[in-house]
Amino acid sequence: MRTAVLGAGSWGTTFAKVIGDAGHPVTLWARRPEVAAEITTSRTNRAYLGDIALPKTVDATADIAEALAGASVVVLAVPAQTLRENLSEWKAHLAADVVLVSLMKGIEVTTGERMTEVVSEAAGVPAERIAVVSGPNLALEIAQGQPTATVVASVDPHTAETVAELCANTYFRPYTNTDVVGVELGGAIKNVIALAVGIADGQGLGDNSKASIITRGLAETTRLALAMGASIHTLSGLAGLGDLVATCASPLSRNRSFGALLGQGLTVAEAEARSNRTVEGVKSSGAVLALGAAHGVELPITQAVVGVLTGRVGVDELAELLLARKRKAEGPQR
Repeated sequence: MRTAVLGAGSWGTTFAKVIGDAGHPVTLWARRPEVAAEITTSRTNRAYLGDIALPKTVDATADIAEALAGASVVVLAVPAQTLRENLSEWKAHLAADVVLVSLMKGIEVTTGERMTEVVSEAAGVPAERIAVVSGPNLALEIAQGQPTATVVASVDPHTAETVAELCANTYFRPYTNTDVVGVELGGAIKNVIALAVGIADGQGLGDNSKASIITRGLAETTRLALAMGASIHTLSGLAGLGDLVATCASPLSRNRSFGALLGQGLTVAEAEARSNRTVEGVKSSGAVLALGAAHGVELPITQAVVGVLTGRVGVDELAELLLARKRKAEGPQR
């Protein structure tokens, strides 16, 4: 089985390493020729993973046709908002029976669609041959070989198992799931919640405040996911709670770090210049809020984050805004 990973950022490069460390040959496509050359000659991608060595089972190219030639599994690791355009260019090179795997955690802004929905439409591939990988997967820790669990979801259990077998190695443990909706929404919405946690952290608020945001963030994620047909078990598992905790707690999280910059007083433009990397929560937050409106689900944390990002709410108003909501019982009452 030959695999191609499209996108040589931190997660794409790391996932190629995961597959390579599982003993499978994998070709990593990089948009910039100099990155592909570094990976091929030095076995590193220093811009994203420092001096971490890539296995000999990983090669790289900047030629998309070369990367996709003969690939039976293609892993997509590009920014969520560029996916449709990229796939429209790449689809001519895809094998007729290709399995496509999404590593992206976002919602398409223009359509409100999940990434696997975009993949199916743009590539013309049925849902049965599409999978998504999601969970508490901070790229640098995985690249270092730290033990990590993840979820591989597909509506077809065989497809999920095929991808899980491809990436299972001594430090990376995949579990399979057929709840694609829950897995994708958990991965996308946690980025928005992590922005809120980062803002609180940047303001110097303590663990009580951040724990409150995380807990209520899980509640609003679950409400929307259930309204869209997900299983509650997914949201309490690796792709829900697990991913939420990792993203909200770790300084390696781009979304949390971006939120912290906003909390310290930087504008969105200044924070983007400082980050210099794609922050999916910033791009997807408005689309997540629109999904909530479409399904009649209140998303107070998401609404507050969108307010901050659009300049309608100051970061110093965020905590007060969340606490000002009408009091009510937390759960079912006897």
